[in-house]
Amino acid sequence: MNISDRFIGCILGGVIGDAYGSAYENIAKEDNSDTTYYPFGKPEIKIPEWRITDDTQLTLATCETMTENEILDAKFFADKYLDFYKSRKITGIGASTLKAMQELEVGGHWNLVGRKGEFAAGNGAAMRIAPLGFELNISRNTIKDICNITHQNDEAYVGALSIVIAIQTILNKTWTGKENLLQIIINGIPDTRVRDRLIEIDNINCDLSKVGKFGNDGYVVNSVPLAIAFASKVNDIGLSKMFEQIIELGGDTDTNCSIAGQIAGTLIGIKNIPNELIDKLKGLNEYDWIYKTINEFIEKKNWVQQSTV
Repeated sequence: MNISDRFIGCILGGVIGDAYGSAYENIAKEDNSDTTYYPFGKPEIKIPEWRITDDTQLTLATCETMTENEILDAKFFADKYLDFYKSRKITGIGASTLKAMQELEVGGHWNLVGRKGEFAAGNGAAMRIAPLGFELNISRNTIKDICNITHQNDEAYVGALSIVIAIQTILNKTWTGKENLLQIIINGIPDTRVRDRLIEIDNINCDLSKVGKFGNDGYVVNSVPLAIAFASKVNDIGLSKMFEQIIELGGDTDTNCSIAGQIAGTLIGIKNIPNELIDKLKGLNEYDWIYKTINEFIEKKNWVQQSTV
């Protein structure tokens, strides 16, 4: 499998996860009990519609920044994110990212506008970081700078770093789907709560029936390890089932599915993403933009492209 296949799989896996997960975010589970009484008749069951959110939009902004610039300077990423914000291209923006964009808009410096403290430990930096995993020589300082635009918090940074490591272990064949991905990441990240959570999940042998009990919301310590755990099992359960099981847990379903989809999509590549998921993705209004962004990135990298989106 060539690198373009993996990159397409990464981005589309993330977009599918975002769109699929966002359709079910904050929707209560259906009550199938026969004892439930509906005085005005049982409401019609509506099939949730797929839609992309900030997970996809900011990931594509990361891609565009990397395509348009030779140097991975955090200022360029901040400028692009701000452009998306001002153009109203960001849906469902998180509090930390919103704060940063509002302050950038009035002239704030990219390294000063990010939220600090415990409330900056969200998954907003992690959800947009995946394309940087394809920069094999990227420094950790650069990753941290790009996270700091919106989230100046060690947990947020380590969550993002964990995703970069996961993708790079696929590209360098350290993880082929058979090895213990959690252990690889644990050995590569600083001592943080994110690392502690990965250890906890590893200690239960990554039992997916128990992983969600640790937490499933947008707190990076809950979100990123959960996504990594499910992605690590994609060869066992399949991509569709992976998304279904994450959605079943509830919580921040769009971001959790998106991050898991990015990692799993990198592993299995575009050719192994189920056709029914790709077909549904093609029904989105933003598909042409997604297609264009992916192909411009691949062209800029001068990768051999044997697959088409």
